[in-house]
Amino acid sequence: MILHDIDTRGFASDNYSGIHPEVLTAIAGANHGHQSSYGADVYTERLGEVFRRHFGDTARAFPMLTGTGANVVALQAVCARWGAVVCADSGHINVDEGGAPEKTGGLKLLPVRAENGKLTVRAVQGEAHGFDNQHRAQPQVVSLSQSTELGTVYTPGEIRAITDLAHEHGMYVHMDGSRLANAAVHLDLPLRALTTDVGVDVLSFGGTKNGLMLGEVVVLLNPELDGGIDRLRKTSMQLASKQRFISAQFIALLEGDLWQRNAAHANAMATRLYQAVRRHVDVINPVESNALFVRLPEKALARLHDEFQFYDWNVAAGEARWMTSFDTTPDDVDRFAAAIREICGEA
Repeated sequence: MILHDIDTRGFASDNYSGIHPEVLTAIAGANHGHQSSYGADVYTERLGEVFRRHFGDTARAFPMLTGTGANVVALQAVCARWGAVVCADSGHINVDEGGAPEKTGGLKLLPVRAENGKLTVRAVQGEAHGFDNQHRAQPQVVSLSQSTELGTVYTPGEIRAITDLAHEHGMYVHMDGSRLANAAVHLDLPLRALTTDVGVDVLSFGGTKNGLMLGEVVVLLNPELDGGIDRLRKTSMQLASKQRFISAQFIALLEGDLWQRNAAHANAMATRLYQAVRRHVDVINPVESNALFVRLPEKALARLHDEFQFYDWNVAAGEARWMTSFDTTPDDVDRFAAAIREICGEA
């Protein structure tokens, strides 16, 4: 039974997209017979091998149900009850997770001003103090997003500078990698070049935005870490009973080059859209992944909303976000771009 218009296309979020056919095939393949529950299955065992191949021999992978859950569990694993997390003011954990890190994780967030969505050494340094002050939440973790909430991408050198600073102060570094694949493809680098090789301690690796049905994976990259993450996963309600179906999806994504193909296509569609409309709209941030942030007159935005799905980012400033995904087609982009040019030309 189909309840929606299958011809509806939009640019609101890569979460709006469907499931890649190869991932659906993997789910169907895992559906035969019985397998042990709660991760004691052959698919989750293979998942560990696949993640070690991408992130190093000491990487340990823990499948989760949601991105918010993965971030909260990962941060709890590296932060004491009296600790705090330094993050970008625009970061997902700060503005888009309903207060879950604070309410569910019991974590104090220390948001700092980010430049085009990216943390800087100077910004982090501003919060790296008060470690022996019992009256201040102790900074213990730096959390960054790759790619950022504004679609920009950290280079390996930028990440290394932040991890070096954090480690000098005895702090860990967490990466929210819900769109890590898009960043790696943009830079033409393997996944470990943006994580393990530059000192990231723990990663929330995303799949939902890159063609999966559901599921994220917390990856412990620092071999000295434990943090009771298996128990945290359970008490945080992130342990799936039929875990093999999450694991099978990530095997399909990462065992071959599907993660690269999907991310490369999404990025290419964003670039196509940028090239088609850059003379007609004010593009706010560099287009480095699968997102465009733009500024348009209020009437133009309203007219676009009549036909296309997208998010208003800052209503007062007339800013919007346009996202592409693995299943965005050139025709989708061209129709959207034509409407933008027409409406902006009239405006």
